[in-house]
Amino acid sequence: MNTQHGLDGQHNQIQSSITGNAGFADSFPLLKELRSAGSGFHYLDNAATTHKPEVVINAISDCYRHSYGPVHRGLYPLAETASGAYEQARERIAQFIGAPSADEIIFTRSATEAINLVARGWANRLDETKSIWVSRLEHHANYLPWQSISNDTGAPLKLIELTADGSLDLAGAEGLFSSATGLIAITLVSNVLGSIQPIQQLIADAHAEGIVVLVDASQAVGHIPVSVTELKCDFLVFSGHKMYGPTGIGVLYGRRQLLDQTEPLLLGGGMVDWVGEYRSQWSELPHKFEAGSPNLAGAVGLAAATSFLSQFNLDDLHRHCRALVRLTTDRLESLPGIIVYAPELARQGSGIVSFSVAGVHPHDLAQIAGDMGVALRAGHHCCQPLMTYFGVAAMVRVSFAPYNTEADVDALIAAIHQAQAVFA
Repeated sequence: MNTQHGLDGQHNQIQSSITGNAGFADSFPLLKELRSAGSGFHYLDNAATTHKPEVVINAISDCYRHSYGPVHRGLYPLAETASGAYEQARERIAQFIGAPSADEIIFTRSATEAINLVARGWANRLDETKSIWVSRLEHHANYLPWQSISNDTGAPLKLIELTADGSLDLAGAEGLFSSATGLIAITLVSNVLGSIQPIQQLIADAHAEGIVVLVDASQAVGHIPVSVTELKCDFLVFSGHKMYGPTGIGVLYGRRQLLDQTEPLLLGGGMVDWVGEYRSQWSELPHKFEAGSPNLAGAVGLAAATSFLSQFNLDDLHRHCRALVRLTTDRLESLPGIIVYAPELARQGSGIVSFSVAGVHPHDLAQIAGDMGVALRAGHHCCQPLMTYFGVAAMVRVSFAPYNTEADVDALIAAIHQAQAVFA
């Protein structure tokens, strides 16, 4: 159990971080409105979706008000303006994640669609001689597509298990880094434990054997620094709505060589150079993967989110969230009947803590907390293989963003005390 001195140190670290990031917290109109109304609202479900800063809302509104038109489908000025805005957004995203070329950035509806694109468009070439590896940490979005491809192609699906502290058991994954592996699909940050995986070393070990690696960075991009050039990953996916951007847009980054080998998931207008009666010719990158009318406002809003984040030091924002996690974990572990899952990994992670309260179902705690103005998440978090590992059906999850404060932690603890009093 931590001493009060330790808790005071956490408090001082958080307060210092808040002072340095005051401009961040003041940028979210919905949160400002709720707090100024005295509602006592405490949003602790940021791993599910983040709120939107004013600049993102304004960028989307301005797009519809002043520059909306068909993208890559008109020669008149308004259409050309819309097309330029769309491609400028692609350039901005490429810069934000360190992609060598904007042509390697594919806009999708979500990270889920991006993973399915790689599964159906590239991994369908695998067979029974090439295994697909995923970890027990994976969100269902980075598990089910590979399960399906394994069933369709015969490529064995294998699981990287966890050690006792919740870390990846890479040493125990026999055959992982071998010529018998065709693909590793791995999360950078766990959406349940908040743990940050040793992705860079994993990729280096995989590439030494010619293995392709897809990184699910949905809980990482916009929260910790991510560079595809530094990681040297083959594919990387993320969603806009988890990094202060709009819903309905995601990104697939892929190395050009692999994207050239990948077949499109969706077929239709805008992704072909020529259509004949019985055969067609796909467009060049990136357009061959973007069938249908593009999500112009979504792309513009996502680019605005990256510009907003670039005003701040992501390492500083990360330290703020990590300080809140450490404070939360210390306070949870000082209470009776609380189990914190992989607490040490959470303390070093990205801003997520998952736990359970003896005698209180996670959904009951979430309901009581919600009635007290504390928004948290309860359930299996689309990670049922991980729930199986811990021997539970559900957990309570709190997840922080830089606009959260120590007051949110206080409100969480008060909700737990109330739930324990109700179900004692």
